[in-house]
Amino acid sequence: MNKHPASINPRSQHITAGKSRSPNRSMYYGMGYVASDFDRPMVGVANGYSTITPCNSGLQKLADAAIAGIEEAGGKAQVFGTPTISDGMSMGTEGMKYSLVSREVISDCIETCVQGQWLDGVLVIGGCDKNMPGGLMGMLRANVPAIFVYGGTILPGHYQGKDLNIVSVFEAVGENAAGRLSDADLLQIEQRAIPGTGSCGGMYTANTMSAAFEALGVSLPRSSTMANPHDEKCHSARESARVLIQAIKNDLKPRDIVTRRSIENAIAVVMAIGGSSNAVLHFLAIAHAAGVTWTMDDFERVRVKTPVLCDLKPSGRYLAVDFHRAGGVPQVMKMLFNAGLLHGDCVTITGQTVAQVLQDVPDAPPAGQDVIRPISSPMYAQGHLAILRGNLSTEGCVAKITGLKNPVMTGPARVFEDEQAALQAILAGQIVAGDVMVLRYLGPKGGPGMPEMLAPTGALVGQGLGESVGLVTDGRFSGGTWGMVVGHVAPEAAVGGLIALVHEGDSITIDAHRLLLQLNVSDDEIAQRRALWTAPKPRYTRGVQAKFAFNASSASQGAVLDNYGDDGRANG
Repeated sequence: MNKHPASINPRSQHITAGKSRSPNRSMYYGMGYVASDFDRPMVGVANGYSTITPCNSGLQKLADAAIAGIEEAGGKAQVFGTPTISDGMSMGTEGMKYSLVSREVISDCIETCVQGQWLDGVLVIGGCDKNMPGGLMGMLRANVPAIFVYGGTILPGHYQGKDLNIVSVFEAVGENAAGRLSDADLLQIEQRAIPGTGSCGGMYTANTMSAAFEALGVSLPRSSTMANPHDEKCHSARESARVLIQAIKNDLKPRDIVTRRSIENAIAVVMAIGGSSNAVLHFLAIAHAAGVTWTMDDFERVRVKTPVLCDLKPSGRYLAVDFHRAGGVPQVMKMLFNAGLLHGDCVTITGQTVAQVLQDVPDAPPAGQDVIRPISSPMYAQGHLAILRGNLSTEGCVAKITGLKNPVMTGPARVFEDEQAALQAILAGQIVAGDVMVLRYLGPKGGPGMPEMLAPTGALVGQGLGESVGLVTDGRFSGGTWGMVVGHVAPEAAVGGLIALVHEGDSITIDAHRLLLQLNVSDDEIAQRRALWTAPKPRYTRGVQAKFAFNASSASQGAVLDNYGDDGRANG
């Protein structure tokens, strides 16, 4: 690097400058350093390994491969940990409210360690849903050369000739409650759905975000759809380390890569693969960390011009391992690029542009498979993540609209203040076709933590009500969710959003064609209800949940904690 010709360690000059001695070195000698090590870049390895969840229990071998790769390429690895929360395990419990909080904790950990230790670069390894956005947000805040290594997807489980995954269990609960599945079969599905290590196997949030990161350029090509148990995942982690050392030499930083144009590329891929609605929330937060202007309207702008090309779960048939065999993210990107739907001039962590990375990728998907459709005959002509507005969500909300026979309904509101009561009503047969369930006080501040709700949506699908019952919430949905669902409603109930004023039996319209979410109640009646409304007391008054609730911005701004207004308080 021209600014520091004597070293490729610009950030650690207080340690490496000339032949001077520094007391800073003593601590490093205690870790086995020798004098020549101070001329090498110090590279952090943010290791998300834990035995909390299968998503992260297979990460240590990737960390070991990355450490070896860093040392081989001339760097010195410094390992630190990041936490994780398993969405699949905490789903439907109070623990789910810590999931989104963990995104912020992870990003804080990475920023703190990289900046506090004055590291020259960082390789981030993560598996579960919030590991990806949290990792990238930390990378962007620190803004030293960085690369993300995804832990890899899980292999499918099997029972009675069918592939299984985590969503199979939630839907089986609904089938069992409806009398369509025996207790014995439910137990077998539960025991066989997760056969080993790796992240949930459909195009759910973890695989959606990993694919988006590959498209964004912060992960290696083809790395986002590899299976954790397969050897190629370790090889990719080692290669990621080599690429990172080169990026350090070239001073290529995350904010050079994550731009408005590269985010547009990532969202185009999210639409094309039928990815999770959580990508909306997370990319608002990622853009904020990058200092890039990106709004709810930008998602809709990309959606209307991007076809859905992949037949992937939850609304489709195939899993991430099938997508990988069919060509994965590079194949989809090449098709979008040829159609003029990607920016080929965006730089990637490899130093190549998107166009250069895609140069040798075939123009069309391989014959004999139908995981990736030709762009001339897509699954759907437009993307699946629609941004709806109306009096119920003036700031916008997110609806998955593909895979539904008719994404339009008007029905009576069935109002619930918590997820558990809603799930109980579904399993008890109290929800019928035509109802619009309203789950509120579950937003960033109200939850707090904006919990996901796979249990009620999975139960609806399992009972055959996935397309005939609407579900509207200021909380979130799992990436495994599909059906007539609308989430991220903003403003949320806890700050006085109109969703707080819905009464049992009110008429609500969900109309994806008109991009409308409407409470069909007169303005006068709404005004009377608002005059009587009072904000609820905080659910938490101490600890991380209280801090999150106090600082969290609106879901329409990514639910970030550092979007401060003139008064010094986070904008809600």
